[in-house]
Amino acid sequence: MLYRVLVCALVVLASLRAGEAQETAKSARIGYLSPLSADGDSVNREAFREGLRALGYLEGRNVVIEARYADGRPDVLVGLAADLVRLKVDVIVAAPTPAVRAARQATSTIPIVMAFSGDPVGDGLVASLARPGGNITGCSATVPEVAVKRVEFLRAIVPKATRLTHLIDPDSVKATVTETEAAGRSLGVRVITTYIRSSRDVQDAFATKAGANIGGVIVSLSLQPYWSQIVDLALKHRVPSVSGPWEFVRAGGLMAYGPDYPELFRRSATFVDKILKGAKPADLPVEQPTKFDFVISGKTAKALGLIVPPSLLVQASRVVE
Repeated sequence: MLYRVLVCALVVLASLRAGEAQETAKSARIGYLSPLSADGDSVNREAFREGLRALGYLEGRNVVIEARYADGRPDVLVGLAADLVRLKVDVIVAAPTPAVRAARQATSTIPIVMAFSGDPVGDGLVASLARPGGNITGCSATVPEVAVKRVEFLRAIVPKATRLTHLIDPDSVKATVTETEAAGRSLGVRVITTYIRSSRDVQDAFATKAGANIGGVIVSLSLQPYWSQIVDLALKHRVPSVSGPWEFVRAGGLMAYGPDYPELFRRSATFVDKILKGAKPADLPVEQPTKFDFVISGKTAKALGLIVPPSLLVQASRVVE
């Protein structure tokens, strides 16, 4: 009798181990590519993981995430993307546009999901939002109204401003420049586009601020490696600033307005799920953001000697101190 019990127990144990081995063998391998540091991208990365968990993907059980971070050095993105290709990942999740471009350069066969990209059509990443074609799909962060809002918010803070400067890196989305300059014209303020390639360019942008009579700065998300320097100089010159993600406010900027970026990363998990289940990126329409976030730093406003108008306070998702 004891012998039979032991045999049955061994059979059950062997079946469980076989099931575990089969489950491990079926684990999806997801590449994750970011131009930021692991710490700087932590909020978005966790949002992506939340999206996966909601769909039944658990790290260490049925999914493996191979994350690669450029630590603010866009020139290494292509090499990192190539590393993910060598690992034969099932899909690559990338954001923003420079990371998506790097992934596309590294592979034309592995599916690529844009957690977000500025202007995927204008940049030639997809044929159209409705029919992406190729191996790329995901989320677009381009909504022309966002550029208008950022200019509006700066004008509300500094109503007498006649000039604003738009700090942006040369590889950013062309549509962002066009839309921001057009927003300025529609609101009667000149937007001066200043391309940032180095810390020296940031210094020069603020060194010429007084002579150019700049009333505020719009800061590109892609300049995150320079945020600390930009924020320090903006405070020194008493210039209000606005960017996209709320992390800009956490870094010391005055305002942040843009799509709810963590929500875009959560949504990207849905694309990954569909692709892992057999869908082709070419057949999955690119989505546009539906949720937006407007954050104001009360602490930075005080440091700049500014009073935030009630008209802005009522529009804010939150005011942080």
